[in-house]
Amino acid sequence: MSRHAAPEQAAEESDLAAALRAALASRQAAELSGQAPRRRRGADDIPEVDVPEVDVPEVDVPEVDVPEVDLREVGAPHEPVPVGWPESDDDAPVPSRSARPSPLGWPVEQPAAVDLPAAADQPAAVEAPAYRPVTEPVVTPDPPVQAWPAQKPAGAGRAKRPVPSSGWRRILYAASGKLINPGESAAERRRRTLTEQVTGSTPGCYRIAVISLKGGVGKTTISVCLGAVLASTRPDRVIAVDANPDRGTLAGKVAPQTSATIRDLLEALPGIGSYADVRAFTSQTPDRLEILASAADPALSQAFGEQDYRRVVGVLEGYYNVVVTDCGTGLLHSAMAGVLDLADQLVVIATNSVDGANSASATLDWLQAHGHADLVSGSVAVINAVVPGSGRVDQERLAGHFSRRCRAVVRVPHDQYLEAGAEVELAALSRPTRDALLDLAAAVVRAIPST
Repeated sequence: MSRHAAPEQAAEESDLAAALRAALASRQAAELSGQAPRRRRGADDIPEVDVPEVDVPEVDVPEVDVPEVDLREVGAPHEPVPVGWPESDDDAPVPSRSARPSPLGWPVEQPAAVDLPAAADQPAAVEAPAYRPVTEPVVTPDPPVQAWPAQKPAGAGRAKRPVPSSGWRRILYAASGKLINPGESAAERRRRTLTEQVTGSTPGCYRIAVISLKGGVGKTTISVCLGAVLASTRPDRVIAVDANPDRGTLAGKVAPQTSATIRDLLEALPGIGSYADVRAFTSQTPDRLEILASAADPALSQAFGEQDYRRVVGVLEGYYNVVVTDCGTGLLHSAMAGVLDLADQLVVIATNSVDGANSASATLDWLQAHGHADLVSGSVAVINAVVPGSGRVDQERLAGHFSRRCRAVVRVPHDQYLEAGAEVELAALSRPTRDALLDLAAAVVRAIPST
């Protein structure tokens, strides 16, 4: 190369550097004025310049100082510098987002500010349940299989009929091998209802007096029968006491188990301390009724008075739940005052004859006149058919008469076994007589307090 080539080459290099600086300054001015969109600086940002092909020899090119432009002096908004651009100073202020121009040239509309509620007004966060891994497989039950309904046996779901106890119904039930049960008859149902009424327990001691002005009306027999029904149906201890001032007949209604009498018990009262001590002076029927007989000597019996009766009953009520007193004929003897004073209920005996009915009515009149109206209104009248037939007395009218004065009226039919005057056993009586006695016991029990 000639000597004149070096100055020409230096001039061309100087022109090239000036062109580069002019292009760079023009580009920066356009971006700062917002007239040209900002793009990521790269190789495409260099303006195209026609550079003549020059054979550049390897020479030392002097360093050219390019002046730095301070963006803060121009006043342009500060933006984060894209990758590849020189970063600005750290203390430059950051404008708000609303001042940022749109890349397309128009301003971007920012959403209105939303006032968030205070932390105290916000609902408390619901804590999600802790995750627990499933350790057992979940078994899904199989759907029920539709099947035909099972056939119920005949009579299933219905209340079982009570088994008949007598009559043709019982015969049919037994002959069919217990396959045919016609049920109970109306009489059996009534009998069962009365038995349920009689069944129970008596708190303390309840005293019943069986009285009549006239003898021969079956007073002692009714006393034993009533006591036998109560003793055989209830769990109570029941005793019948013979308080007849004359020679009583109560001892003849039971097989004797001892020769002791009520007088012997009176003499042994200081040594009585248990039920077994009292039981040594009584006899017992097959129906559990105990009987305390009177003295066989009429002279000694006459000495049995009110205070004696009170002492005996005072001991008996400590060991027995029910005391049935068979009173003597008449109402004026000494023991009768103690009987009426201690009695809780009266059973007045009448017969189905005219004189028997008049005698019972006179008994009620005397009791009411002597201050025992409460015993009369709470009493039970028994119309006892001592002899067969009713004669010329209207039984319905007779029952109506006593029903107006007494709490209940019971009619006991004639029974040949009782007419014989033998020992009383309920199983030996006829069915109508037993039903009537059960009705009597139910009428008496209705007034007895139950536990």
